[in-house]
Amino acid sequence: MTTQQLLAPFRRAITDFDMINDGDKIAVGVSGGKDSLTLLALLKAYQRFSPQKFELAAITVDMGFAEHDFSPIADFCKDNGIDYYVEKTEIAQIIFEKCPDNPCSLCSKMRRGALNTKINEIGFNKLALGHHSDDVIETFLLSFFYEGRLSVFSPKSYMSRMKITVIRPIVYISEREINAYAKNLPVVKNPCPADKHTQRQYMKDLIHKIQEDIPFAKERMFSAVSHPERYNLWDNIRQKYLDELNDSDK
Repeated sequence: MTTQQLLAPFRRAITDFDMINDGDKIAVGVSGGKDSLTLLALLKAYQRFSPQKFELAAITVDMGFAEHDFSPIADFCKDNGIDYYVEKTEIAQIIFEKCPDNPCSLCSKMRRGALNTKINEIGFNKLALGHHSDDVIETFLLSFFYEGRLSVFSPKSYMSRMKITVIRPIVYISEREINAYAKNLPVVKNPCPADKHTQRQYMKDLIHKIQEDIPFAKERMFSAVSHPERYNLWDNIRQKYLDELNDSDK
């Protein structure tokens, strides 16, 4: 998988959701995993020909795991002319003391808070996160099964309190494509003991099992989420009925 192959869906997402404007200062949240490093590499490649001129930086939240080494990411950023910041925290110790059995939700909130604080400190206005198309489906199913809601994150959103716009430019790219692309990137092993033992991992495994019987299921689920004109839920049906009544009265 080459940079050019991924830049097509990457640019389409940016255009579809108006993610980047002239003068933006975009900070990429880089965990060291394949998703965030792919996002960083694609943003750097896109920056070279983007019609909008923007600044680019990378921020890693150091959660406090002793064995976490971010030097490969620092070297990658230096080689590509990207400013790199490491925000040191004690998040790992805090979350495993407070929520040892289900740390992911609190961890996500605390990491996002540390990212937002650092972004404001360096004067940037946008945060780019490495959520891909598989994440969209998994998040939808997590919300559906665990919360009883039909909900998923937005490709672009604004946090008014922090005055930061969140963008997700690889939302049209699949995890399979990222795995192939990231083989040449300095991916850092995730030291979190909860890795591969989360509700999200359960959803990932569930989707894989469904695909054994319905190979195209994942593509259909993403299509359903990303095309609201196809929704046929109760509220939509009720509104359609009311619209038809209004039309008949005219």
